[in-house]
Order: sequence, then structure tokens, then C-alpha cells
Amino acid sequence: MKRSTERILTTHAGSLPRPAQVLDLVEGRDQREVLSRSGAAELIEQAVKAAVEQQVAAGIDVVSDGEMGRVGFSAYITERLTGFDGDLRPMSAQVERTLFPEFYAEIAPPPLQFPTCNGPITWRGPEWIERDISRFKAGLRDVAFGEAFMPAVSPGQVWLNFQNDHYASDEEFVFAAAEALSNEYRAIVDAGLVLQLDDPGLAMGWNRLEFADRSIQDYRRVVAQHVDAINIAIGDLPRDRVRLHVCWGNGEWPHVRDVPLAEIVDVLFDVNADGLYVEGANPRHGHEWRVFEDHRLPDGKLLVAGVIDTVTNFVEHPDLVAERIVRYAQVVGRENVMAGTDCGFGTIARSRPRVHPSVAWAKLQTLAEGARRASDIL
Repeated sequence: MKRSTERILTTHAGSLPRPAQVLDLVEGRDQREVLSRSGAAELIEQAVKAAVEQQVAAGIDVVSDGEMGRVGFSAYITERLTGFDGDLRPMSAQVERTLFPEFYAEIAPPPLQFPTCNGPITWRGPEWIERDISRFKAGLRDVAFGEAFMPAVSPGQVWLNFQNDHYASDEEFVFAAAEALSNEYRAIVDAGLVLQLDDPGLAMGWNRLEFADRSIQDYRRVVAQHVDAINIAIGDLPRDRVRLHVCWGNGEWPHVRDVPLAEIVDVLFDVNADGLYVEGANPRHGHEWRVFEDHRLPDGKLLVAGVIDTVTNFVEHPDLVAERIVRYAQVVGRENVMAGTDCGFGTIARSRPRVHPSVAWAKLQTLAEGARRASDIL
């Protein structure tokens, strides 16, 4: 992963606002349906190229394809993996819904639904990821960028989002996903891209109803198991080509059931990846830069700090962004910090996104300006 001792570099969590025509292609669909629609491939290719150009224009150093052709950051796997042909069901029930029933009934959107795992999870073949890589590289052509990354769902996120009717245990379920997804991970790195493993489930799993009356130690054991699955899946891939993104869900809800970062950060350090990407801008986790005072960032690790919120339409002041970056840099060292958004702006394809596209791009511009101001301070 690209580092700089001269200035703070910028990135984001992967997904970006999709153009209206692309939303029409992907919203509410199974990933396998998308490319069967007339003109889909061409529209997505154009959207990827435009997204890359907009990122560079906004001042983002480490860019993605914006997940333009994906229906969602985890739901896309029905195209890549077998075993997900069961009925649609919401993810496992959440503790927080029992704490704020009126809010979830009146204001929060209904839970997302995903196809149930009803058969063996296996890799369908490389053509799908090779298509995405080829499309992304075409978009990068003739554009001056710092580095390029591609997100991929983690084994543990499969456990969080998809119900399991096939495997005898959660452990079997997660490790089967790890074996299959390892093919995608290697393809991304072999293509010269940085692999971003998206695993909100490492933090969000604590909110599952099954942990309502269990101890934090019980939960840490699950996190450790999922970290083991990640390490098996990435195998011998170079550590400096992999980063792990962890968050508490890209939604504007109370978040009182979020597990504190301090309770799991030492386990997250065990992932065989040099990059650790955590939220740091939203009101529930903005204070957690202090966690790295007590839990020292291991040598060689790069901390990607979320300093831009992705669920509200406030555009942060660049001085606030700079202040957030400086806090992290003063704790872990400026050479060990990259500035990012908390999460993606289009983790699920929605015609009415939480953050308006024009605001999302303004936020990325203020991220870049905040990083410039932080670089001047440090």
C-alpha cells in the first residue's frame, strides 16, 4: 500500500454514488440478473471511468471502481459463489431493535433481505472478477492516480448478512466462504490492485440477538474465528497489498449496541494485512482515536482513519477533518495514517441514497482539503 512521509494521503471505503441509469440496472436485483439487461456492460464501464475521474478530480489518492456494477457490497457474491439460492430473508435479528422498537418501526428502513445459503459454497470461476478488474483497469487508463484498490466481501460478513440452512455450524459456514472467496482475493492482488476486505461483521456481530446475554469474551472468540478465516483466505498474499475495513454499519441509527473498538482491536491486529481501516467520524466512535494510545499500532501497520461521515448530509469543515487526522497522527505517527471516509456512499444500490450524490462528492473534496491542512500542521 502506498505510504507518504511528506503528506497525508486520502482514500475512501469503496462504494460511490451510482448514476441513475446504473441504479436502474442494479437496484433491488440479484447480481446474476444485472448483465442480462440490454446495454448493462457499456453503462457500467462508463460509470466506472467517470467515477475514477471524479475521485482524482476531488483529490483522492487511492481510488476504487466505486462498486458501480454491484447491487451491494456483500450481495454481489451470488454471482461469484454457489450455494445462495434459498428464499430471501433478513439478516439475523439485532439487539438494538428491541431497545428502540418505535424508532425501528417508524423511522428506520426495513431490514435488508438476502438469499439463504441452501447448498455448498464453491467458486463459480474467475470470469466475474476478471471482468470487474478489466473494467476498472480500463477506467484507470490515462488517469493520474496514486494507487487503486478493489473491495471484496469477507467470510465473516457472509455470516452476518446471509442466513445458513446448509452447514451444520457457523464455523463450517464461515470457513467454506473463506475457501471460495480466496480465489477472488488472489485475483485482485495478482492484478496489481490493493485488496480491501470489507468486514463490518467483525464489529456488528455483537448486535446480533444471539449475543444479547453472552459475554464479551464469547464474542471475542467469534471475532478471532473470523480473523482465522480471513487469514486462511488471504493465504500468502503480500501483507502490504491487503487492508481490512471494519465498521458498525452504514446507517443512521442509535448505535448503542456497537461493541467498543477497544474490546476487539487487539484481535483485529491479528489479520495478516498491513492496512487497518476503522471509523472515526460518526458520533458514536469519533472518540476512539484514543484507543491507539492504549493499544499500540503494530510495527508495519497502516491505519486508515475514517474522518468523514457517510450517513448524513453535513459537509464537514476541512479544519475539523484536519483536526481528526492530526489526532490519529499524533498517536500512531503521521507516516502510519491515511485519511478516509467512515464507510461507502453506496454500500447498497438505492435510488434514494442516505447522502445525496452531490453532497457525497463535496465530502470527498473536503476530505482532500482537510488532509492538505493536516499535512501543513504535522
